[in-house]
Amino acid sequence: MNLLGLVTGTASEISVKKLTQEFASFLVEGEEVLAGYSVIRDMFVFTNKRLVLVDVQGKSGKKREYVTIPYKHILRFSKESKGTFDLDSELKIWVRGSSAPISKSFRKNDNVDKIYKILSQAVLD
Repeated sequence: MNLLGLVTGTASEISVKKLTQEFASFLVEGEEVLAGYSVIRDMFVFTNKRLVLVDVQGKSGKKREYVTIPYKHILRFSKESKGTFDLDSELKIWVRGSSAPISKSFRKNDNVDKIYKILSQAVLD
C-alpha cells in the first residue's frame, strides 16, 4: 500500500494466492478465497462461502481477530462510485444484528465492481 493509502485508509487488493496460504488452516472443504483487500493493516476477505473481517491488533501485528460473516446474514449492500472531485469509491455492507454498516473506501484504481459482483452472487443465490 502506498503512503497516500495509509493516510486515507483506502483499500488495496491482496493476492488470492497469499490469502489462500494464510487462511488454509481454517478454510472448510470446498471453500476458496475469491478476493481480499487491506485497509492499513486490517483486511476483509471474500470466499465463496463467507466474508472474513481481520482486525490486526498491537504494534507487532501478531495478534489478530477473525470475524466471519456468512453471506446469508448480509441484509443489503451498496457502492458509491468515484466522482469528479472525490476519487474514491465506497462500499457499505449492512449485517443482520447491527444498525451501522461496514464501510470501506477504495482508491480509484481498485475494482469495487468486482467486490459488488461477488456480494451480489453470494447474497442473491
